[in-house]
Amino acid sequence: MTAPAQPLPSTADRRRRGGGPVLAALAAPAAAGVSGPALVVPEAAASLGVSTGTAAWLLTVFGVGMAVGTPLLTAAGRRSGPSGTLRAAAALVAAGAALVLLLPGFAAALAGRALLAAGAAGFNVAAFQLAGRDRSGRSAGLVAIGSAVGGTAGLFGGAAIAATAGWRGALVLPLLSLVVLAAARDLVAGARPPGAETPGTAAPAGGLSTVLRSRAFLSAAALMLLLSTVNFGLMYAGPQRVVGMTGWSPVRTGAFAALAALAGALASWGLVRARARWWVLAGGGALAVALAASGPWAWVVLAGSGVASLVTAGGQGLLTGASTAGLPEERHDTAVGLFNFAFLVGVAAGPALAAALFS
Repeated sequence: MTAPAQPLPSTADRRRRGGGPVLAALAAPAAAGVSGPALVVPEAAASLGVSTGTAAWLLTVFGVGMAVGTPLLTAAGRRSGPSGTLRAAAALVAAGAALVLLLPGFAAALAGRALLAAGAAGFNVAAFQLAGRDRSGRSAGLVAIGSAVGGTAGLFGGAAIAATAGWRGALVLPLLSLVVLAAARDLVAGARPPGAETPGTAAPAGGLSTVLRSRAFLSAAALMLLLSTVNFGLMYAGPQRVVGMTGWSPVRTGAFAALAALAGALASWGLVRARARWWVLAGGGALAVALAASGPWAWVVLAGSGVASLVTAGGQGLLTGASTAGLPEERHDTAVGLFNFAFLVGVAAGPALAAALFS
């Protein structure tokens, strides 16, 4: 008996499966916005007439903006779909970049970075919304890789742009996502809001209290907060210490720091495959701080940043699933959302804490 012929994939399906690289490129500049200013903070401080510690808020406010923007633009995406999310994200990024580039003063730069971060969060939300329509999981994996590469490359990219176009250019790296919007148009066309794909069904209640009473969730989120704080604190403090030790230019320092962080992120797959225990992740975070804070040579300090990237990326892979352990399936989305919020709080807290301790 001849097996029944399988239906050919539709044009929309083929676009989704081939759109992973485009979605990765859409999300990467958002992640680069976190790390891009790390090596230009002293130059920005001198130009703006504020202390280095105060100027470090240009990094911290980006994490705050992403933490606030993610749930807001996720909610917008539920109503209007990825196209609405992208329109809002593009408007926020353009407005934030205009404040940073066109208006003088620290307050304008800070407000601009907050708007840029909210827009960057929207690009991430839309990229994962669109990637989720590819049931193979390939597109979502490529988006995650794009974010990791963007975050590490931002260290070098921000320094390189600052060397040629001035320090303000390093603050507006999320603008690059606008370049990818045209390429993403075909993927967005016809995409409906998530709730519209199954008419007549309603999302289950969030069950926030149920999640917050879960010991598994609280343990996973607390460890993710710790690892994220360490990683993004060292993303700021590590290169600054290397510059002080070696006298290297920001571009050279950014190149080596980006390579160390990227190596750690790629090596994290080994931790995920080995199903590393929580104490391995926590111990790695402590080792990263020790290496970066007391290492006598630049390569040891950079190794600390690499270890932080290793355990943070590995922790995201391992702890996301752990955060939902023992919870009813209808509470998993809420748990993962709150877990990601803990990660973003670390993005904001890390540079501020590093500036207070090491500046």
